[in-house]
Amino acid sequence: MVVYIKTQGARISREGKHLLVKKGDATYNTLFTYKLSQVVIFGNVEITHRALAQLMRYEIDTVFLTQNGRYLGRIASPEARNVFLRKKQYDLLGDRDFGLRLARAIVSGKLANMATILMRIKRTRDDAWAGRKAHEIQDLMKLFQGADKLDSIRGYEGRGTALYFEAFSRGFIENMGFTRRVRRPPTDPVNSILSLLYTFLMNRVYSAVRVAGLDPYPGFLHSLDYGRYSLVLDLMEEFRTIIADTLALSLFNLKILKREDFYVEKPDTSEEFHQTQEERIADVTQDPIGRISGNADDAESFDLPDQRMEEEGSRQASTPTGKYPVKLHPEAFQRVIEAFEKKLTTSFFYPPAERQLTYADALIFQASHYRKVIEGEAAVYQPLLLK
Repeated sequence: MVVYIKTQGARISREGKHLLVKKGDATYNTLFTYKLSQVVIFGNVEITHRALAQLMRYEIDTVFLTQNGRYLGRIASPEARNVFLRKKQYDLLGDRDFGLRLARAIVSGKLANMATILMRIKRTRDDAWAGRKAHEIQDLMKLFQGADKLDSIRGYEGRGTALYFEAFSRGFIENMGFTRRVRRPPTDPVNSILSLLYTFLMNRVYSAVRVAGLDPYPGFLHSLDYGRYSLVLDLMEEFRTIIADTLALSLFNLKILKREDFYVEKPDTSEEFHQTQEERIADVTQDPIGRISGNADDAESFDLPDQRMEEEGSRQASTPTGKYPVKLHPEAFQRVIEAFEKKLTTSFFYPPAERQLTYADALIFQASHYRKVIEGEAAVYQPLLLK
């Protein structure tokens, strides 16, 4: 069970074996420790020493974010005891051929999933531009197979991502001002939501990596850097489109999020985005592009923080814009959290397990599959592919 605590000024305290979330004399929530797998805390929320000790005693991953969802840090469970697995991870960093195979597999999955999303947009929105960009990504994948250097693989990933975001805006029914991927800061509603969803996703992938007993730092696609969870960022790539991007499409196209749910954070004032008509569709299962929820027809639809991959000064996502950040109002923030959790409980047919799994379970299975590759039990890493 994952719990999000975002009431500003709240205090988490321990009462017996339970945790209480209180503000003043009011109790907002009672948390049963044995049910918790992760606690995500936003902004100004205090934790007493006894509550913190309880979280650590039960090895509950505790994540700290700013009020608007930017990652700050975490209190994680102790390191996995399998020191031999961790040693194997670090030893393989020096194996050039192994690193190339793994990085190539991760990027091939990401490129394939991006092309699939654009083809969905082409069909659903009857948009030729999205189809053209999808075909360009597919052509890139053919060239990519011959890449024999890590820098080349990263370059293909960067080019494919740029092509993808050139057409991603075509999937939205209403123009939300999105023209390209901007992270620092997000300057339109779509970028704001993508950044938030990627943060949520990173935390869930991190938990999956720890469940698999892996060290989150040594990765192959993302460059190693002090404090960077390179492995977590590697394993995120195939899930960005599957979970976060499709959810962003659903949130806007189903009017779960509207312009008035966002504001521009300026030093002294806030400029509102306005929309004249009040319209909210609560059923998030109807979007043909985002597919926030799966259905019986999807059984055949699947086959088997700083995120720099290298010192890429030209990457769009890393370039400061000088503009003010666009952020969510609290009520809309809650709707995003609820939609994200619903997305993760969506079931689909997962071929390696030969049964239906939720996306949350698939994250853990993919991390376990990655471990098998590290240990030599599996020859090739197979990313999850969206069809």
